[in-house]
Amino acid sequence: MIRLAIAEDHQSLIDGIELLLKYEENISIIGTANDGEKLIDIVRLKQPHVVLTDIRMPKIDGIAATKIIKKEFPHIKVIAFTMFEQTDAIEQMINAGASGYILKNSSLEEVLNAINVVSKGETYFGKNVNVNAINKESSTKKKGKLTKRQIEILALVAQGKTSREIAEQLFIGVQTVDTHRKNMIRILGLHGKGELLRYALEKKYNF
Repeated sequence: MIRLAIAEDHQSLIDGIELLLKYEENISIIGTANDGEKLIDIVRLKQPHVVLTDIRMPKIDGIAATKIIKKEFPHIKVIAFTMFEQTDAIEQMINAGASGYILKNSSLEEVLNAINVVSKGETYFGKNVNVNAINKESSTKKKGKLTKRQIEILALVAQGKTSREIAEQLFIGVQTVDTHRKNMIRILGLHGKGELLRYALEKKYNF
């Protein structure tokens, strides 16, 4: 039996889903909420197997709620149920820990299918959700182009030089070097100075 919690600020949609699932023997709706705060309360109290949640909700939105749920209960599966088909919304929900993403214009049958698939530990993205666009966007971010000056600085980072030593060698300010470092981390999709050094060492013969 799949224990399901639903969060949606439009009660009519909750009523429609409840009607759809009324005769499903393997699904039990253990709670519904019209805002993210109440959803988290339901999850903490009843610990469903699957959560179906809107993104835009009062008090706590679906992205923030998903992060909290996945942090406290990593085993609970979350499906986004939303109007937003923009890649950044999809990416934010995936990064928050969602296992599924379906649009509100999906058929009720697709909602049912998503619940069943995600409950088994798999991922489910609706027919109109362009996951490929997210992958391409992420890939583009990671492979962003560096300027000629940034490539020079990266080559010196690979040699183990400090920001001050790089600044002296290139006749620029230390703050300018630090700004370039931050921009390179962002452009390359990295997560800190340590990763920039590792990247520089990996690419040191390709400059």
